[in-house]
Amino acid sequence: MRQKPYLGPRLRVLREGRGLTLEQCAAQLQLSPSYLSQLETNRRPVTATVLIAMAKVFQVDAAEFAVDDQSRLIADLREASIDTPLSGASPSLAELRLAAATTPTLARQFLALHGAYRRLEDRVQALDDRLGGGNADPSVAPLPYEEIRDFFHYHDNYLDDLDLAAERLARELGIEADSGPAPRLEAALRSQHGVTAVNSAAEDTGVWWRFDPDLKVLRLAVDLPEPTRTFQLATVLARLSLKAAIDDVVRAAGFQAPGSAAVARVACENYAAGALLFPYTDFVNTARALRHDVEQLQRRYRASFEQVCHRLSTLQRPGERGIPFYFVRVDQAGSITKRHSSTRFQFARFGGGCPLWNVHESFAHPGRILVQVAEMPDSVRYLCMARSIIKRSGSFNAPNRYYAIGFGCELSHAADVVYADTLAMRAPPVPIGINCRLCERPDCQQRSFPPVDRALAVPGNERSVVPYEFT
Repeated sequence: MRQKPYLGPRLRVLREGRGLTLEQCAAQLQLSPSYLSQLETNRRPVTATVLIAMAKVFQVDAAEFAVDDQSRLIADLREASIDTPLSGASPSLAELRLAAATTPTLARQFLALHGAYRRLEDRVQALDDRLGGGNADPSVAPLPYEEIRDFFHYHDNYLDDLDLAAERLARELGIEADSGPAPRLEAALRSQHGVTAVNSAAEDTGVWWRFDPDLKVLRLAVDLPEPTRTFQLATVLARLSLKAAIDDVVRAAGFQAPGSAAVARVACENYAAGALLFPYTDFVNTARALRHDVEQLQRRYRASFEQVCHRLSTLQRPGERGIPFYFVRVDQAGSITKRHSSTRFQFARFGGGCPLWNVHESFAHPGRILVQVAEMPDSVRYLCMARSIIKRSGSFNAPNRYYAIGFGCELSHAADVVYADTLAMRAPPVPIGINCRLCERPDCQQRSFPPVDRALAVPGNERSVVPYEFT
């Protein structure tokens, strides 16, 4: 059962943002000042009754307070504290929960320091591998893609103002399920921006489109699959039509790493393109009606499997929330190339994932959707779907790209997802972890690395699949 939330810092920000004294706010919430003070200092959890009162007084969706930001922060803190080779025992789970609840800003600064430590360690290791033969950059500034990843992670992979702006534009263009959006996108580029879209043989391998702002010509590679071509049209239209909304998101985020703002702008353009092709209200209602059958949604929206799964992971609009899904794309080496989530599912910030997770198995079953009930170390169970995909190069001399797409939700939502129908829901779940470095499961036969925070013992007179034990 989920614990009652501690929302002290958030409650204090809401109160002070409206210029209310403790006494004035307590009166509006119909609480005593002493009780409100205990709530703000996290000495008391927030009850359901107080949550409803907060939603009314501060005019926010009560569901916003239920989003489990703390559990994500706690998971990240746990990984960082275990991974940092300091003397003494690692903080307990209770201490991490207290830090996430009472000092979230300090906790995130600790995560930033841990990220800097990891990047510096990687560079020192690379320098050591080269035996001093290269010019190592001693900078430990966060990498742009890490900063953008964390930005979307802590926003539940949903950007409200940008999503609303894209939906308004989709309504103006008449984009909805079964609409065939490509002609509408081309017409909008032409009428609103004077841009002509033409098919052109790719000048460079891997270049999907090239825009000439002087000639106002958008050249799209002639061999693009229809869903990819449509998405690129939507990306350019979002860049031109939603520039102000994208600028606002990037400016408000305050990215620090060199290059992060430019990467964030591309990420926001891609996000807006998805919101344009899958207008929120229309898509969330269609997804519910089809019980989140991705292949049916593909046909309705003339989209790719990956595009639909990605959009499913963004449906967290206040007052109109869909099922919280995670979305991940993994390459054949097991590296996560994309990850987005509005769930509590714990991704490793560094390193690969758990080999027992069905996203890795999907490479052995091309084109087939695998379904798995998995349990994370925090005892939360998930309905996990995975399917391999091929992104063809279009040339015999260029290699195809192979990926596995994983998406899923907490098992409590299984009745609303078509993929749960064939499962024996009472069967034992598959115990998976974040990755081997952080997993405490002592009996896993797939373990490739011992947990970094446990003492090892090597039995002298016996051997098993895993040649060591740990406390």
